[in-house]
Amino acid sequence: MADTAKYEDFPFHLRSCVWELTLACCFKCAYCGSGGGTARENELTTEECLDVAGLLASLGCRRVSLIGGEIFLRADWAQIASALTSRGIRTCVITNGYRMTPLIVADLKKAGIESVAVSVDGPARVHDAFRQKGSFRRAFETIGALLDAGIPVSVISALRADNAPHLPEFYETLKRYPIFAWQLQACSPMGFAEKNGVDVRFDAGRVISFVNDIAPAAPFSVGVADNIGYYTPEEGGVRGRPGAFFVGCSAGLTTIGIDSVGNVRGCESMYDERFIEGNLRERSLPDIWTDPDAFAYNRKFDARLLTGKCARCADALVCAGGCRSYNWFTTGRLYESPICAKHL
Repeated sequence: MADTAKYEDFPFHLRSCVWELTLACCFKCAYCGSGGGTARENELTTEECLDVAGLLASLGCRRVSLIGGEIFLRADWAQIASALTSRGIRTCVITNGYRMTPLIVADLKKAGIESVAVSVDGPARVHDAFRQKGSFRRAFETIGALLDAGIPVSVISALRADNAPHLPEFYETLKRYPIFAWQLQACSPMGFAEKNGVDVRFDAGRVISFVNDIAPAAPFSVGVADNIGYYTPEEGGVRGRPGAFFVGCSAGLTTIGIDSVGNVRGCESMYDERFIEGNLRERSLPDIWTDPDAFAYNRKFDARLLTGKCARCADALVCAGGCRSYNWFTTGRLYESPICAKHL
């Protein structure tokens, strides 16, 4: 972290990164935004990944989420994770839980992983419908194995038309496990979801009300992600932390996304070539991050860019139009939220 001082005067400070280590996966979920299943040709080598870990640390990055595909299909995942944690970067893993083994659990402990998030869509019949039979059972076997090993576990659910109505039922299942958090996020119509015509519509207002109702007494933190909102009367109590408010998209301001072949975006959910700011085989990470013309959609944001109801909203200067990625893939517009519960 000694090189961090070099970038202290730069106006945008990198704090978190979502890093896709591989696109290989044991599933090809119908709604997968990244189109996972098969590893890309020429994914970053071990040495290249270790170099990226060092550069993230030098830029002052504090947290990294490792995603796939399914990262455990990459043989060197633990070496890369250790390169992050050994530099003081808090590192979590997001998994579907299907291929968890005692050896992987031991490697997670050894690497010093802060937590593991398991993706579960809802009750078994809902979850298995888009993955495969038995995947719900395997996910909860993984949750149990991780908890038994003393590894903190959270659950992530991507909401669509098919599963959002079943949140109360699924909550009753989750209450039986000592997880530390449950995050609800909107499934975006990109990747396989777009290709397969998955219906991603759901009632954001009802979801926010559901979270507001259960959060005070829930045995774990419950919250909506940054692509659901915004500034309803419940804001301040539904983002997983008391008093937390959405303060605008952080892509390219404090966060970045890196994919398995080294493309850098402001957010790994901005899964479109037009949002690639550079490739790590062509430019260094610090060079991309400190480029004055990079991530212009957020770094050069002006309230006059807002459209539709967002342009007339009293909270516009703080919210800045919501989640750039979800906006883009649902409407083709960056600065207008189609899922703002305040205007439902």
